[in-house]
Amino acid sequence: MANNLLKRRQPVILGAAAATLATGIAAYTYIRRKLYAPLPVAPHVDVHRYMGLWYEIARLPTRFEKGCEHVTARYKLLPNGKVSVLNTCHQEDVNGPVESVQGTARIVDTKTNAKLRVSFFWPFEGDYWILDHDPEYRYALVGEPSRQNLWLLCRTPHLERPIRDRLVGLAHSLGFPTENLIFTPQPITDKP
Repeated sequence: MANNLLKRRQPVILGAAAATLATGIAAYTYIRRKLYAPLPVAPHVDVHRYMGLWYEIARLPTRFEKGCEHVTARYKLLPNGKVSVLNTCHQEDVNGPVESVQGTARIVDTKTNAKLRVSFFWPFEGDYWILDHDPEYRYALVGEPSRQNLWLLCRTPHLERPIRDRLVGLAHSLGFPTENLIFTPQPITDKP
């Protein structure tokens, strides 16, 4: 009899545990966001122009990019309005073994299109905020409110030093620890 009662309550107990966990994660995320100073984003991002291949010029250290060189990100707009994300890294050398991870991003601020949430492992999501980009979408500065993640991206493997320095300066003025930036090795090309 007690066994039968436990079997009937098991779905209820599991549902309550899942709801408690989801509520806890949502509360943690909300509180965590409120701890940081406001982070301004680009006034408008043309999502269609942002799509395509980007080279990582620099980043703040992350455990998931440890040892990565020749890093790229490819974005593709999906019919449902979400964005397919394919991040590629060459381990320990620009010609090293390739590792890729596929994810999905969703726009969370349709006024600017500059705030996205990206997920590589459901149900976990991270902030991906486009802080700055040029009018031609040749380079971009991407970060998130905690200032723990930052990326300088470019359409080509190398970014002109004055532009790179300006973006680093902007990131520093926004509170990012730019002294910890890793400048990502990329392949040498004949193009300037």
